[in-house]
Amino acid sequence: MQKIVTFLWFDNQAEEAAKFYVSLFRNSKIGTVTRYGDAGPGPKGTAMSVTFQLNGQEFYALNGGPLFKFTEAISLYVNCGTQDEVDDLWEKLSAGGSQSQCGWLKDRYGLSWQVIPTVLGKLLGDKDPAKAKRVMESMLKMTKIDITKLEQAYEGR
Repeated sequence: MQKIVTFLWFDNQAEEAAKFYVSLFRNSKIGTVTRYGDAGPGPKGTAMSVTFQLNGQEFYALNGGPLFKFTEAISLYVNCGTQDEVDDLWEKLSAGGSQSQCGWLKDRYGLSWQVIPTVLGKLLGDKDPAKAKRVMESMLKMTKIDITKLEQAYEGR
């Protein structure tokens, strides 16, 4: 059992969201779905809470009602090994949501994600400050991160 688990508060879409997220990542699965009974407060038979795993990491989703909303102060950061992975996750996660700057997006449930190629950290952390600066300037102009453009900026092209 994972000691620290990310807890996500949804209005009433916890089960739908968990199924969607599980469909996107390998080594992912739905765990326990607890449903409301006669005592409510939600409609009988609807999900109250859902546990699920994304790439082996545990999450807990609650249908807690409209009291709280997600903000960009918390996001899920996805390390992507290839541009194809960035493109695929970017398209699927942002569908019905919104795209923002520097690899950030909100999915259709309002949850913020960062879809980031792992090479970005290496390029930004280069010991040559001019190279790192060019990469940063390039990234700041992007919504979805483009590895080729980052590498071109790094090389000064």
